[in-house]
Amino acid sequence: MRVSDFDYNLPEELIAQDPLEKRSNSRLMVLDKQTGEITHRHFYDIKDYLNPGDCLVINNTRVIPARLYGARVGSGGKVEILLLKRISDNQWECLVKPGKKARPGMEISFGDGLLMGKIIDIVDDGDRIIEFSYEGIFEEILDKLGEMPLPPYITHRLEDRNRYQTVYAKFDGSAAAPTAGLHFTPELLEEIRAMGVNIAEVTLHVGLGTFRPVKEDNVLDHHMHSEYYKIDQKACDIINETKARGGRVISVGTTSTRTLESAAEPGKPLVPKSDWTQIFIYPGYEFKVIDALITNFHLPQSTLIMLVSALAGREHVLHAYEEAVKDKYRFFSFGDAMLIE
Repeated sequence: MRVSDFDYNLPEELIAQDPLEKRSNSRLMVLDKQTGEITHRHFYDIKDYLNPGDCLVINNTRVIPARLYGARVGSGGKVEILLLKRISDNQWECLVKPGKKARPGMEISFGDGLLMGKIIDIVDDGDRIIEFSYEGIFEEILDKLGEMPLPPYITHRLEDRNRYQTVYAKFDGSAAAPTAGLHFTPELLEEIRAMGVNIAEVTLHVGLGTFRPVKEDNVLDHHMHSEYYKIDQKACDIINETKARGGRVISVGTTSTRTLESAAEPGKPLVPKSDWTQIFIYPGYEFKVIDALITNFHLPQSTLIMLVSALAGREHVLHAYEEAVKDKYRFFSFGDAMLIE
């Protein structure tokens, strides 16, 4: 299976640069995973595709202002870092630019010394482990100094940082938003609950590994970065009961999908679990939990387009993407949505 098998042509002008004024006004492409049939709707129509007794699974992670700008102690050279993964209270795995001079022992000052960082190690893919020192509460300092880590394909400035959060975000820890959830409003979620659709919450802190391009020609040679996830007893009960009653488990986003499929054991009910996952889902994978998926349109040759192809079939997905391009759907994080059912 070649990475090039998951390529498609995307005009740059279809990459959404700004969120819509109202979240649920985005377009919705509905893809029948069995037949490949496509229907064009709006996201607020998602209710028409949900049934009483179904279960939506949402990822309640919260994006932190993970991009920091600082200066090297001594030379004053500019340094940009992106917090990727918390290792301990004061240590983080980070992406550092420029990377050539970012060697162990280098110290960085942020906010004129309000936050100090020292590189203590270099790990896989050239990421750095940085140990931070500060007075006060790290999260408050980060909120003051950090910026939202928008993907590089978004070049517009985000005026309201809450637009890169889901309305149900709770637990800090992500370097990127679980973007399929950005389309939901509190009102839409209430209407869905009132229909008799259950909502289960899981947590997966999104790292950049999910979005990094696949560099190997052979899909099987790709190495996934680990991400922390947690699923509690309440979510397990809702999902297990849904399955037992014959309802559908509909995952909101690839991150919720990866959480469920990482926690599940074939033929067994879900049990509470917290762990690090490196699960890589591509065609040939047999899903253990999810029946349907709400997702956005993903980058060519990415692990995410491989995941949706595992659910709906590569040919159906690539045909749907061709139709989306023809019909001028908006792509990627602030773009339109797809329901695969």
